[in-house]
Amino acid sequence: MAHGEMTSEKQEPGSASSAEAYAHLRADERAGLVDVRTSAEWTFVGVPDLSGIGRKVFFAEWQGFPSMTVDPKFAETLARRLADAGVEPDAPLYFLCRSGARSLSAARAMTAAGYTRCINVSDGFEGGMDEARHRSRVNGWKAAGLPWVQS
Repeated sequence: MAHGEMTSEKQEPGSASSAEAYAHLRADERAGLVDVRTSAEWTFVGVPDLSGIGRKVFFAEWQGFPSMTVDPKFAETLARRLADAGVEPDAPLYFLCRSGARSLSAARAMTAAGYTRCINVSDGFEGGMDEARHRSRVNGWKAAGLPWVQS
């Protein structure tokens, strides 16, 4: 099985680091990035910037802020948005959150909805905490030096 591909027996999403995800997004024009963090995170922490490779990020909250309740229509809403953008159910989709937990749940939901190449960005946008309990220094999209912008 190729890196990042889902196993058919378990119906589990694949996994990739943020650097691997960005490399695949650059190489495969069918690949998409779905940021499942909250609107507050997008506003205050920043967002991935794919404009340098001519791509857009799909923003879809897995959990709504401030309640942090999972959106029961997440898969249905995102599937409609992906279809409207011409993204096929067999296109590689990379799911990103702060540290890789919510994005795994979102990738599982989209896998269950029939998307066959869902991949969790395991280190997330901000990554894990360092010894001082700060994020964005150890791993993740920002720590890897990948393009991002503050809104």
